[in-house]
Amino acid sequence: MARRSAQARHAARAGRWAEMSRRMVLILAVTCAVAVGNIYFPQAVSPLVAAGLGVSPDSAALVVTATQVGYAAGIFLLVPLGDRLPHRTFLVTLLALTGAGLLAAGCAPALAPLVAASVLVGVTTVAAQVVAPLAAGLVAADRRGAVMGTLLSGSIGGMLLARTFSGSLGDWLGWRAPYLVAAVLVLVLAAVLAFAVPVTTPPSRRPYPALLAESLRLLRTEPDLRRSCLYQATIFAGFSAVWTCLALLLAGPAYGLDAQAVGLLALVGGATMLCTPLAGRLVDRRGPDPVNLVCMLGVLVSAVVLAAGAAGGAPGLTALILGTLLLDVAMQSGMVANQARVLALRPDARSRLNTAYMTCAYLGGSAGSWLGVRAYGQAGWPGVCALVALLAALALARHLVVLFGRRPGPARQRIHHRAADPDPSRACSDDRAVADRPYGR
Repeated sequence: MARRSAQARHAARAGRWAEMSRRMVLILAVTCAVAVGNIYFPQAVSPLVAAGLGVSPDSAALVVTATQVGYAAGIFLLVPLGDRLPHRTFLVTLLALTGAGLLAAGCAPALAPLVAASVLVGVTTVAAQVVAPLAAGLVAADRRGAVMGTLLSGSIGGMLLARTFSGSLGDWLGWRAPYLVAAVLVLVLAAVLAFAVPVTTPPSRRPYPALLAESLRLLRTEPDLRRSCLYQATIFAGFSAVWTCLALLLAGPAYGLDAQAVGLLALVGGATMLCTPLAGRLVDRRGPDPVNLVCMLGVLVSAVVLAAGAAGGAPGLTALILGTLLLDVAMQSGMVANQARVLALRPDARSRLNTAYMTCAYLGGSAGSWLGVRAYGQAGWPGVCALVALLAALALARHLVVLFGRRPGPARQRIHHRAADPDPSRACSDDRAVADRPYGR
């Protein structure tokens, strides 16, 4: 009788989730948009920071790098707690801390305090990486790619709007205004999530040090996790190099444009919001590997197109528009494929898997920003494009080794068949203890 009653309660909860799934996906997509936007809007205002604080453009670019380094650290240090803490409390706390960091950045009197506040913002604005495992546990495995694509569309929208908004607002009111307005938006979202996100049962009782160690162990023991990390780290490094240096190129003698131009150019990538749900559906049908292959080739082509942007004038601007659009679509669609592959490996450890994956990805992005500025200083915009091509070639070479080295047999890439049940032999004892519990209560 008790068992039947528990099953009935679980069925009722599942029915409620089916009814409100669209609303919840929308709320979670907005959360991703706001959180991710905090990482990218400094790219558009770094020239304004340089002018406002009286520092060189290279020094002001440290704000972008600091935010990305902090983000990688936050993914590694905080995201594993998504397997240990209730998601609602965790998300609200993270957003409140992010709001405090943005307020501190907007009031920073010099570059050093601004860089320090940027690290804090990066560390705490990891809500999107907490949302992804939460959503993966609330949808059927054969819809996971589509939902991941929708959430990534939210992240892309936040990234694009943040660049445009910050560039325009910064030109109008100065570089501090984007930070202060972003702080208000984040704090308002924290209040919304305090009521909108349901209470969930964490899938693990493991202590915090064990969760951190598990992320590293998974990186060592899961080959598909390692290659997904390599793919995204290299491609995202090239992506970050382009967008970090694009403001320098447009503000330089070849174009002589202002920070608002960077934001307007970023709007071209809005087409990516339509492409990532499609990429997610392709992953659900054909698996991640074919999508990865097309995306890597797309990044290589984008590097060639972007190189023509060094010419300046209308032809150069056209090349920049087409190249950044292709780069954005390829990078974000590859993100959908890689994340779908990773989250299917261990349903009992999705936050820890996502920690390892996203830490590697954003370490790659941070390295890409740093390398891009150095390449731009040494060889100009063509040097940045050569860096993008080299990074994409490294990822493509590794992927071809996997594709040509795979033995014939049933397609392992049909990841939704793997995702139904965790491998009991690999699950931790405390995770098995809660494996049969409903995800939400």
